[in-house]
Amino acid sequence: MAGSAYKIIELVGTSDKSWEEAAQTAVETAGESLKDLRIAEITKLDMVVTNGKVTAYRSRVALSFKYHKGDDEPSFI
Repeated sequence: MAGSAYKIIELVGTSDKSWEEAAQTAVETAGESLKDLRIAEITKLDMVVTNGKVTAYRSRVALSFKYHKGDDEPSFI
C-alpha cells in the first residue's frame, strides 16, 4: 500500500464581516497558487478593535496540501 505525505502551512485570513469569511479568504487565496489542498483547521480566532469597535475578524488556519515525491518546494499550480 502506497502512503502519502502532506505539508502543513499556517495562514491568516481577514474579513470585516465574520471569522467564517476570514477563514474562507485564507483557503481560497491559497488555492490560487497551491494544488491538492486537503484539510483546513481553524487554530485561532481574534478580532481587531479600533476605538472600542470591532473592525476586522482574523482566522488563523492550518492548511494541508499533498506533497508530491521529488518536490523541493510546495506544490504550486
